[in-house]
This record gives sequence, structure tokens and C-alpha cells, in this order.
Amino acid sequence: MKPKKYADIIDVANQAGVSPATVSRCFNHPDKVRPDTRRRIKTAVESTGYIRNRAAQAIHGRRSGTVGLIVPTLDNAIFSNLIQAFSEQLNASGFTMLVATHGYDLDREYQLLRSLLEHRVEGIGLIGLDHKEETYSLIERRETPSVAMWNYRPDTRISCVGADNYEAGRMIARHILDIGHKRVALVFPDIEGNDRAAYRLKGVQDVFDEQKIDVPKNWHLHTPYSIKHARRVCTPLLSSEDKPTAIIAGNDVIAQGVIYAAQALGFKVPNRISVAGIGDFSGSAHLLPSLTTIRLRSNKVGQTAGMILDKLINGDQENHIERVAIGVELMQRQSTAHPFT
Repeated sequence: MKPKKYADIIDVANQAGVSPATVSRCFNHPDKVRPDTRRRIKTAVESTGYIRNRAAQAIHGRRSGTVGLIVPTLDNAIFSNLIQAFSEQLNASGFTMLVATHGYDLDREYQLLRSLLEHRVEGIGLIGLDHKEETYSLIERRETPSVAMWNYRPDTRISCVGADNYEAGRMIARHILDIGHKRVALVFPDIEGNDRAAYRLKGVQDVFDEQKIDVPKNWHLHTPYSIKHARRVCTPLLSSEDKPTAIIAGNDVIAQGVIYAAQALGFKVPNRISVAGIGDFSGSAHLLPSLTTIRLRSNKVGQTAGMILDKLINGDQENHIERVAIGVELMQRQSTAHPFT
């Protein structure tokens, strides 16, 4: 049996009645090809089943049309809105996105970066600003257009778009203190390799220090970003005689687990305990009770980061760094109230 013959650019050109160079121009610079010609080529591509060999183009120094995104996890909704907005923005610019996860392992992140660059991606998206020196050095040596999302600082080595997570922590802490709570527990993830959580936690702790609010050691709990684990670690605290009147969670996923733990023990939120998160993820406004949280505008972060990466890839500003701060906002809802009496 003869091997199947796949259509090539000559087949497309013959069917469309144009030269192979015109087909190539239509892919790479469609604005330079007449609309009627573009339509004929599009019809020919669809009827022949032609697929461009971008890998071969990249080997020969031409564009691959792909960007890489490395995220800590896809296991929950933390990054879903961000990834969706980032992907849609880049797709509108003609890019295909390759996604990889490192599980909060920055050594793994570096290896994934190398792998994506081997596949000739034209740009890289990262989460946060806490990365190994090897990661930053590789990006800089290869002059790879890159953008970090979810955290903002004014002194970054690569472009960044995100919220001021330190201010987000301060904002939620001020809210809890302003409504009268002084007995507050904290439920946060491990901050190793997670600068978003680290800056939020520092913001909370700095406000508490300023107001001389002490958090007992056994009221500072650690959990992954998991409803199940958050519920499990909070149950002993809420079952004890010495309870807080409020709990601040490192993000909305953890906060949801805290609420479930309280409700399973028969505590009404916020009548018996107030719960606050950070993030304002999809569904946070529709929990029962609706969750008080800090809106980080993940859609805006993803969209803006996509625009910046597109500009870095297509622009002529070598080594240009853009830093964009996306404002945070307190979303006061039903899960927090004055301490019960």
C-alpha cells in the first residue's frame, strides 16, 4: 500500500490558481493579499486538508506562531479566567498557545522553559515573579519575549502584569479589623515558590502588627489550594473551645473550604464566624453565603499580558520591559460581619 500523500503548499496553490509564494504570503502577511485571493486560498486549504509545517519553518528561522505558558497547576479554577483571557488575546493575534504545568516546583519550571524553547515558541508567559535564576538567565540570554502574570512589582527583570498582592493582603486585613474582629486566624498555602501568597500574607501580617493584633501560632494554618484540604485543616480549630471570630484565607478556593468546615459543624457564616478570601474567582459571588474577597481582575491581567507579549514579539523594541499594575478592589459580601456576641 502506498503511504498516504498529504497536501503541500503546491497543491493549495494549484487549486487556488495562485503561486506558492502567494499562499505563503497569505499565511504570513494576509493584509498584503487581496481579499478575493485570500478567500480562494482559504477554500483550497480546507478542501485539500493542508496543514502548515510550522516546526520546519522554525528550524529555518521563520516564525512558529506559538507561545508557551507555564502555570503552577490546572487542577482548580485559580488560573482558569487568566488563562482563558490570555489565550483569547493571543489567538486573536494569530498565535497558538502551548500550556505546561510545574506543580509549584521551580526546578521543573526551568526544565519546561527549556523544552518550550526547543519547540521554538516565540514568547513565554509565566505566573508570578518568583523564579529560579536559571530561568531568568535563560530568558535574558536568548532575548525571549516574556511576560509574568498575577503579580506586579516596579523592579522586575521581565515584563509583568498583575495585582499588587501585598496591597490585596493589607486590604482584606483592614476590612476584617474595621468591622471589629481582633481574634483572627489565617489559612494560607505554603509560600515557598509562591510569591503571590507570600506577598498577600505579608500584607495581612503587617496590618496586624501595626494594629498590635496577635495571631496565635496554632491559628496560622497551612493548606494547598484545595477545598477538601482547607476544610480538613480548619475543622480541628473550629471544633476547639478557643475559636477565632474571623478567618482570612489566602485565596477564594481555601475560603470556600473554610466555609464548608464551619457549616459542617453547624456554625452559621457570618453569624458565628466571618470568612474572607482573596481573588474573586468565578462563583465566589454565588456561594451561600456570598464570599467577601479582594477582586484581582484576572481577566484584565490575562488580556493585558497577551497584548504585551504580542507587542514584544512583533515590535522592534529590543529588551523592552513593560510593567502594568492592575488595581485591586474589596468586594464586601455576606460572609463577613461584625463579631458575634
